[in-house]
Amino acid sequence: MSGDDRSADGWAALPLARIAEVEGFLDLITRWARDRDDIVGLLLVGSYARDAARPDSDVDVVLLTTDESRYLDNPVWARELGLGDLLRAQAWGPITERRHVTDSGLEVEIGIGSPAWATTEPVDAGTHRVVTDGARLLYDPTGLLAGLLTACQTPQ
Repeated sequence: MSGDDRSADGWAALPLARIAEVEGFLDLITRWARDRDDIVGLLLVGSYARDAARPDSDVDVVLLTTDESRYLDNPVWARELGLGDLLRAQAWGPITERRHVTDSGLEVEIGIGSPAWATTEPVDAGTHRVVTDGARLLYDPTGLLAGLLTACQTPQ
């Protein structure tokens, strides 16, 4: 499913302002990713991806890049996206989380990793769990993430 296929139908429990904020952020980060040669994939995961978000849900995005240090060592990109204060930075295996809170209070978790996170031969158990819990393509110029989503449809 591409970012263009997303709808707010499953987000009925959310205030309209929150829906607009989340959709605006997803559009912004998708456009932003398209302008960077090092970003090879952007994937919405979690409750928003599976259309089960609640008012207290955070937005979870996996950003795959060939230059992880660009995002792990320099906060400029987070300011460009209006992400606000950094709440937490934590490594989770091949992904490093950057959790931010916007001025409105929306929490956004960006999981930064290399394209190896999307390896399908075999799919890592943690990656499989993240993807099967809800995933929606936002940006996938080479089909790397589409291949991962297909591979995760096969039981492990």
